[in-house]
Amino acid sequence: MSSGIGNFTRRMMTMPPVETTKTPTYNPGLEGVLAGESALCQVDEGEAGLRYRGYAITDLADKSTFEEVAYLLLFGRLPARKELEEFSTQLTANWTLPGPVESFVGVVPPKVHPMDILRTGASLLGMTDPDSADNSHEANLRKSVRLLAQVPLMITTSYRFANAKRHLLPRKDLTFTENLLYLLTDRHGDRATEAMARVLDVSLILYAEHEFNASTFAARVTASTMTDLHSAITAAVGTLKGPLHGGANEAVAAMFLEIQTPDRAEEWVKNALAAKQRVMGFGHRVLKQGDARSAIVQRQAQELSGICSNPRWYEIATIIDRVMHQEKGLYPNLDFYTAVAYLLMGIPRQLYTPLFVCSRMAGWCAHVIEQQDHNRLISPRARYTGPPPRAYVPIDRRT
Repeated sequence: MSSGIGNFTRRMMTMPPVETTKTPTYNPGLEGVLAGESALCQVDEGEAGLRYRGYAITDLADKSTFEEVAYLLLFGRLPARKELEEFSTQLTANWTLPGPVESFVGVVPPKVHPMDILRTGASLLGMTDPDSADNSHEANLRKSVRLLAQVPLMITTSYRFANAKRHLLPRKDLTFTENLLYLLTDRHGDRATEAMARVLDVSLILYAEHEFNASTFAARVTASTMTDLHSAITAAVGTLKGPLHGGANEAVAAMFLEIQTPDRAEEWVKNALAAKQRVMGFGHRVLKQGDARSAIVQRQAQELSGICSNPRWYEIATIIDRVMHQEKGLYPNLDFYTAVAYLLMGIPRQLYTPLFVCSRMAGWCAHVIEQQDHNRLISPRARYTGPPPRAYVPIDRRT
């Protein structure tokens, strides 16, 4: 008998523990849910605002360049001078579109939304990439570098074709951001353009990464199936196209253009609030007490307004900012003063969200690589809200 008890005890000790059934917590929109781990970005509600791989966004915006930040996100460290030069050379070498992609861009109907071109173009880039069949870590890094160079060219080339503007090619004497500004606006060489390029560079740094936002999470969900990098990026582009995620700075610029002059700004925003209309560029799901990135780009927009001798948009913005804080207690987010800077640069408004893609591409690719390096399929549960169990009724007995 004792032997039987001993055998039973040993069997019980080797059996896996019984899991108790527990109803998961439901958070609409996954708000506040920790859905994974990442070493890329920390949302810091203190002075830093955000940290990319430990570095405060305030320091990166003030002291580095977008190319350095892209390298940091992809490779995990700030580059030494030689590494940065090699990275810049790789970007320059890939400032070209494969033949099929260039042909696609040339035949797109003029009225097609630029984000639709980007979504399809990103997929086509995946089919033409020399590493298309290789999903290794090193191949994904090579694909990421190519995407960083190819996407800006796809955006600007398609815009120029659609608007009958002269075709421009990147210049070897310009930096990544100087080339981007040149392809967007035809500008290069004067003092105002140099200032614009620096402000554009800062905006790219600020937009490059932001933890598990909707488009990044879409990319990680797609990547978690161990599909290719371009499929994950295509999912991210499609997600960013949605007006609840992308397009806020474009909407802010439209608001400024509607207001037109500073003397109309206060009345306009109060009327909008009275009519319960949403004033774009305010509030953030995570950064409730203000966005440090907004303060950075506000300073940049103010300085650029002075250099361009055009204070109108900045004055309109500061009035709206003041009224929104007084009336609603809301702080501007990154998109708000970025719209001031982009208006001063003369960037076409329909390209604001694609320009976001040029920046966030670094973060998206880094997230896809991180997901696949430590992968677990992302497959959450849903709370059922349908009818209770029902008996099947044969079709001839249904009323």
